[in-house]
Amino acid sequence: MRNTLALFLLLILSQAELQSAEQSKPNIVFLFADDQSTYSVGCYGNSDVQTPHMDRLGRKGVIFDKHYNTTAICMASRANVFTGMYEYKTGCNFGHGDMRADVWSKSYPVLLREAGYLTAFAGKFGIVVQGKGLCQEDFDYWGGSPGQTSYQTAKNKSMEKYAAEYPHSTLSYAAFAKDVIRASVERKKPFCLSISFKAPHKPATPDPRFDEVYAGKQFVKPANFGREFGKHLSLQSKAGRQYPRFTEWKYDTDYDGEMAKYHQQVYGIDVALGMILDELDAQGIADNTVVIYTSDNGYICGSHGYGSKVLPMEESSRVPLMIYDPRSPLNGKQVRCDRLTGNIDFAPTILELAGVPIPNNMNGKSLLSLLKDPHQGGHEQLAFINVFGPLPTHSLSCLTPQYKYTYWWYADDKMKPVEELFDTQNDPLELVNLANQPTSEAILQEMRKRYDQELSKWQREAVDYNDYQRYGTLFERELPSTDNSQ
Repeated sequence: MRNTLALFLLLILSQAELQSAEQSKPNIVFLFADDQSTYSVGCYGNSDVQTPHMDRLGRKGVIFDKHYNTTAICMASRANVFTGMYEYKTGCNFGHGDMRADVWSKSYPVLLREAGYLTAFAGKFGIVVQGKGLCQEDFDYWGGSPGQTSYQTAKNKSMEKYAAEYPHSTLSYAAFAKDVIRASVERKKPFCLSISFKAPHKPATPDPRFDEVYAGKQFVKPANFGREFGKHLSLQSKAGRQYPRFTEWKYDTDYDGEMAKYHQQVYGIDVALGMILDELDAQGIADNTVVIYTSDNGYICGSHGYGSKVLPMEESSRVPLMIYDPRSPLNGKQVRCDRLTGNIDFAPTILELAGVPIPNNMNGKSLLSLLKDPHQGGHEQLAFINVFGPLPTHSLSCLTPQYKYTYWWYADDKMKPVEELFDTQNDPLELVNLANQPTSEAILQEMRKRYDQELSKWQREAVDYNDYQRYGTLFERELPSTDNSQ
């Protein structure tokens, strides 16, 4: 009888300890905008915009000033984030193919759910997994939609119940988040909530409830705005849709009107962020919830005379990142981190937060050390990849905390291979191509070596499907290709 009672008490204590351990794990909120540039956020230096909740998140936590998407296009960037790997290892992008199930099996949502986390996703899923589609069954709560999704909440099937109160999708995702937060508290389980907003992706469709925020507003143009500041950029970069969109999207003739719509969409996300933060406070779990805010890529709103994204220039490749971890010693000190980080770092960061081992297939590094010391950690170099769109725009770049080197390999009767080298620390507007400066020969040689290192990784690690192998040859310096066919 005594043995039975002792075993019963031991079982109760074990269950209590397990429940206590589960409750001590931090909740994780990962918020992902679509096409949001750094100059759309007040804490990144733009006094023309209103982003009070993003700014508050930055003040409370850490603002990252050298954060890049290693591929600046929706589908590939989302694959990078889910898996912590470069595109040539995810094998996933428009025009190449869907993600394989074995790749998805090591994504952060799958690994966290296996580890006991309650997982939730809403918004633009952005990828398709072979044999699984949108992977709805891999989440406890689902508000995701296929393709580009819709700004009309009622047209997103999984979000229909929020349409009456929030007809515009941006705030509907905040309503979904509030429901997930409440459910996790009731179930006493740690959660990982991932929200991928459609905003501010084209077609520009702001929530009309915020029409007054920027009505009649005149915006200061960036100092590299217009075609006169793009003459030094490669012909290859002008071969894609980014170049004509400067005029097609009326940045040249209606800059204020276009930017009012763009910033109004971002304002809607800011309101949604505020709703989520308020709910964390209301449920008493803000002190055990890590909030990560970023974007899938930036946006070129007229800089250098281009529009859209994809290209390696700062406006499209570098994005806002603010992280608030309530356990960080840096909180409230308005700290900025200038170490080099990338979107491949999110999966390992989220896994480390949850106490889940980081698979050795991941290219990224956890960012948690930077929340203790913003000057120790990050990457010495990163690759930036574009293999989307017209072949001339396909390229590989190498980034360091100070420099960006791109080798534009494509050649035909109108263009020849060229190099671009920018000092993004002292020339953030990328106005001077140092590859053409004799005084920069030493750093050019150094960046060529670093580029070759990134290409070597591609050659060793690229998947053998979805047309990723050939770029290991196409992107080689000093070995111009004679086959420019698609």
